[in-house]
Amino acid sequence: MPPSISFFVVPGLPEIQKGHNLAELTALAARRAKIAFEDGDILVVAQKIISKAEGSTVRLSTISPSSRAIALAKKLSNDSRFIETVLRESRRVVRSNRVLIVETHHGFVCANAGVDHSNVRGRDFVTLLPRNPDRSARRLAAALQKQTGKRVAVVISDTFGRPWRLGLINVAIGAYGVPALVDLRGTRDRHLKLLRATVLAVADELAAAAGLLMDKSAGNPIVVIRGYRHRFVHDPAARIIRPANEDLFR
Repeated sequence: MPPSISFFVVPGLPEIQKGHNLAELTALAARRAKIAFEDGDILVVAQKIISKAEGSTVRLSTISPSSRAIALAKKLSNDSRFIETVLRESRRVVRSNRVLIVETHHGFVCANAGVDHSNVRGRDFVTLLPRNPDRSARRLAAALQKQTGKRVAVVISDTFGRPWRLGLINVAIGAYGVPALVDLRGTRDRHLKLLRATVLAVADELAAAAGLLMDKSAGNPIVVIRGYRHRFVHDPAARIIRPANEDLFR
């Protein structure tokens, strides 16, 4: 029989707040749902709950917008305090037509630097991306092993848009325990043709697949993937970011 892969949600997580122990809450929710983690499981975790637990949130009423933020806000018909928050999370502005596309301090190129109003209580609050998503993934995986006795991998996902294609898709912004990239160059396909350019973004594929169960209104921020065969490696998702000297569109 060919290998099969299963996906299931860890239900029953509470509203996450700063200082919450995500590993403890995840293990408790899994026990209540009669889910027993296994070695090799991959937990895909929505960025939003990582940011909340780590306190990566901002109250817009505390933000004083710069003149640049005020000008961009007028151009984009947006809140200048929100735009100022985006600028503080960015190393450069890539585009400012209709939407603000920036490069974050992590190196991600995305809309609004990942600053987001959705699934945050209160109209005045926004979440930011975690400061170091790969470190967050590593720490959560280690804490889950202490809680469960099982060696699990963690992928932190967020929804990104893509150039030339409509719609959003989940991608990996942090990873630990799974290969972020699998380089097939130098191997051969089933017809023995040499592969010269094939590098698979495995962490992104896992995040996208899990995203099918992460309904925005259902409160399902953790999905377990079971059955995907992989080496347990420390391969940060930051490695997926294309280097500037290889970027044909920069």
